[in-house]
Amino acid sequence: MVAVDRGRYTTLIEPERPKGSAQKRKPPQRRLVVAMKARELGRKGIVVGDRVALVGDVSGRPDTLARVVRVEPRTSMLRRSADDTEDTDGIERPVVANADQLVIVTALADPPPRPRMIDRILVAAFDAEIDALLCLTKSDLAPPDELVAQYEPLGVAHVVVHKGGSLDELRDHLTGRISVLVGHSGVGKSTLVNALVPDANRAVSQVNAVTGRGRHTSTSAVALELPEGGWIIDTPGVRSFGLAHVSVETVLAAFPDLIEGTVDCPKGCTHLGEGCALDTLVAEGKADPARLRSLRRLLSSRDGTPDDSPTTRREPVPDEIS
Repeated sequence: MVAVDRGRYTTLIEPERPKGSAQKRKPPQRRLVVAMKARELGRKGIVVGDRVALVGDVSGRPDTLARVVRVEPRTSMLRRSADDTEDTDGIERPVVANADQLVIVTALADPPPRPRMIDRILVAAFDAEIDALLCLTKSDLAPPDELVAQYEPLGVAHVVVHKGGSLDELRDHLTGRISVLVGHSGVGKSTLVNALVPDANRAVSQVNAVTGRGRHTSTSAVALELPEGGWIIDTPGVRSFGLAHVSVETVLAAFPDLIEGTVDCPKGCTHLGEGCALDTLVAEGKADPARLRSLRRLLSSRDGTPDDSPTTRREPVPDEIS
């Protein structure tokens, strides 16, 4: 599934090569087929990245419509909840299926980075059990050192890019993988996509000088094939990333070096306050204090206001996705 838009599902069909012939044959051409969801699937959601089975007219000709009759088992699912400040019932919103890497695109300036948002997206990557990559843009406007140091204890890989600079290091991370790009509006995500996939034609916009926010110009997720191999899935700019569906245990599982210390924690310990056995673990020199600080920062990111504007709270731009 390469695109989903208002009940229409654009799928890429890759026919099997013919078998049983020694002669060289021209491989079947891949084609895009637009489909609708079959009634028997009920309320089952279909998202970009899903592998599906189609019936009906799969020729891909204009004005034809196939039917999606089955969604194959997923290897991963990136999810977010409704905004925690508005909806606390933990309703999950699937974002992308079958990705194996989440690329968090963050500008170093204009707009400034929002570490709390980065933390929340990292938690979503842990929940989906996919690798995370921090892509820092606009390094010509501000140095990356402070932000890189903040995430070093988590072992999160990072790349630094700037306008007109080489993207070779980023391409090395993307080649052969299915990567989903997530980030605030205005951080340069669509500009990156256009540079990586020259015929993508993703719209770009400027950051609002008054609010410091960008206006999201990508209105829906879309999967794009990289010339070097692999796929990137561009998503609309986000203002928040709800985590009501993610448990403390899920976050803790990303810190195997600290898990043993929780055995002595009191029942119902949030690992944030007094009495947590992890403090003893660190005091005894059995764990890295920077790792514990990182764990607690991520646990704290599950609660409270998901948008951490670096200055004063600003009114949201209507075009932004919450």
